[in-house]
Amino acid sequence: MEPLDRMLVTMRATFSALGRGSARWVDRGGVGALVTPRVPQRSIVNCVIYERGSDIESAYGWLEAEFAGVDAWTVWVPESDRDTAGFLESRGHKRDAEPAMMVLDLRSFSPSVQLPDRRRAATVEELAAINDLAYPWRDGSMERAILGSAYGEAPFRLYIADEACVLGVNDVDGDAGVFFVATLPQARGRGLAAGLLAAAMLEARERGSDISTLQATKLGEPVYARLGYQRFGAIEMWEKRNA
Repeated sequence: MEPLDRMLVTMRATFSALGRGSARWVDRGGVGALVTPRVPQRSIVNCVIYERGSDIESAYGWLEAEFAGVDAWTVWVPESDRDTAGFLESRGHKRDAEPAMMVLDLRSFSPSVQLPDRRRAATVEELAAINDLAYPWRDGSMERAILGSAYGEAPFRLYIADEACVLGVNDVDGDAGVFFVATLPQARGRGLAAGLLAAAMLEARERGSDISTLQATKLGEPVYARLGYQRFGAIEMWEKRNA
């Protein structure tokens, strides 16, 4: 299976865990939708992730109905899928982000950064609080979304370094997927994220994972590249605002 397909499987498994409690995950024909009514303004937690080859155009009717009660929702579209991107644009979606798709070969991974001395397992409350403070909104929306999820349960591994940097790892069929990496603004530039991620990846390899995938912002991409992650394209976020 290609890195893209493995990454999409991991993303779908991870985001579906958010669809519990007040949120929901709906999956039909390889098209999965996370709907989080309690955080209607954030498309990052009101989103669609689909298997390659799935027909978004045919699914669009039920997707619109599912997201009718939120302010904004997005579809994650691999850059190679121009047909889906074109269809979404015709329905009023706008491309507002292009995270890099990145993969790390854990079999040959040898960290070139210092591992943080003060690192430990994080609680889901810590993951939620630091993510909320790391985003520019700081309105509690990310905290509400994460606390309403299953991120505090197995098989997710949550990590924290220096009480200021967090991340989550989800092992899915040998892929140690990395999510919700965040560092408090006042602690940035100290190499905490790189060091914490390196430590987490060494543990993932011990558990049997052979790769790690993630979706990187422009700010995060050079950090991950220094660890050995390779870019293999972009995954676009096509957002539609209902309000």
